[in-house]
Amino acid sequence: MKNIQTLNHNVLDSDRIGRLLFKLTTPMFFGMLVQNIYNVVDIIFIGHYVGSDGMAALSIVFPIQMLVMGVGNMVGIGGGSLVSRLIGSSDHKRAERALGNTICFAIIFSFILTAAVLPSLTYWLKLIGASENVLPFAHGYLIIIFGGTIFNILNAVLLMMVRAEGNTRVAMISLILQSVLNIGLDAIFMIWLNMGIAGAAWAMVIAQAVSIVYILTYYLGGNSYLKIRWSNFIPDMKIVKDIFAIGSAQFLQTVITTIASIIFVRAAVNYGGDIALGAFGAIQRIMMFASMPGMVLGQAMQPILGFNYGAKRFKRALKVIYLSSLATMAFGVGAFIVIFAATEPIVRIFTTDPALIAETVTACRYIFIVLPLFSLFNVGQLIFPATGKVGESFIIAISRPALLAALVLIMPHFFQMTGVWLAFPGSDTLGLLLVIILFIPMMVKWRKAPPDPIPDSGQ
Repeated sequence: MKNIQTLNHNVLDSDRIGRLLFKLTTPMFFGMLVQNIYNVVDIIFIGHYVGSDGMAALSIVFPIQMLVMGVGNMVGIGGGSLVSRLIGSSDHKRAERALGNTICFAIIFSFILTAAVLPSLTYWLKLIGASENVLPFAHGYLIIIFGGTIFNILNAVLLMMVRAEGNTRVAMISLILQSVLNIGLDAIFMIWLNMGIAGAAWAMVIAQAVSIVYILTYYLGGNSYLKIRWSNFIPDMKIVKDIFAIGSAQFLQTVITTIASIIFVRAAVNYGGDIALGAFGAIQRIMMFASMPGMVLGQAMQPILGFNYGAKRFKRALKVIYLSSLATMAFGVGAFIVIFAATEPIVRIFTTDPALIAETVTACRYIFIVLPLFSLFNVGQLIFPATGKVGESFIIAISRPALLAALVLIMPHFFQMTGVWLAFPGSDTLGLLLVIILFIPMMVKWRKAPPDPIPDSGQ
């Protein structure tokens, strides 16, 4: 019987791209589905047990949470891209070194970020636009979340590393474990112990810590293809450079997204008040479901694409991009139909406030008008980091948030609050056009490449 290390390697070393994509996507889909259910349940708890100020607080803290996510993406996506390509080129030793360096820098940046931001949370929340009513809720939530920054970043990075070696089943179990525990703790802390929005924060931090323990048992228990070795935590400057060449684009994207989010929040406060912020809190959760197919397919595509690109199998690389794009467009159209056919019933899940329901319904119909294109963008933007294209990764990383910020600044002058909402589909459309423009030269080059080393046996 083959050992698990061989099986893990063969997961990515396959010419049946369609079947492989489905095999990786399925567990990731269920894992993310449960995670998104948690996110919805979380805001339902906050909406019903804290109120509209609690929902507005989630919108206020979003830009700062994005900064944490950006650090995780910088290290995780950069490291994951390198690991997949090194596995594809059969360089097992350097793949393990990349894994160790990635985890090491995840821990280092967690402590740096916590020390830099935690002492001045009130300043940042006021800068973003927190009103006197919302500030106590936002501060009480964020001080707990930021105190657990190491769990947030390390959990995200470890999930990306597991996916990079093709083991989406472990990632699925981790997400399900984390989400189910989070929901249970929400109920205990917010209903039974009456801890309010702080209960939601404690539930998240504890669930992330448990998820980390589970993933570490996978790595330390001898079942993983790559191994965590203390010696690999010592920085290798060539590997560090490769990780951050791709990862820094993701961080820059988050920095610009954070700035765009601050601009958006301030515009929402100016043109729509706390009700608009509450609406966006609900819309973020709807957006998680709506964008899930594109995100899952993009994340499943990334290790397959990185592996085949590293192995110089360019025809397979094109095939995984085409199949991922077709599938995400189909799901995007389906999500568009569901949202527009049942907008108000969906919104009523989150709140019973009539004014908040009305604003959220209106916003949904503007924001999701080009949802199929946004789904396709979620796949397209990962092509470049997966293949180690630094320049293209930087351009795409900054394009959508920069476009969003520009449109949020310009359009409200003409359309008031409607212009704030319309900035989202505008940036989605322009961002996708840029992805297509940058991908065409790669596509032409790959099509002209010699046949793949191993004959293709179909989808």
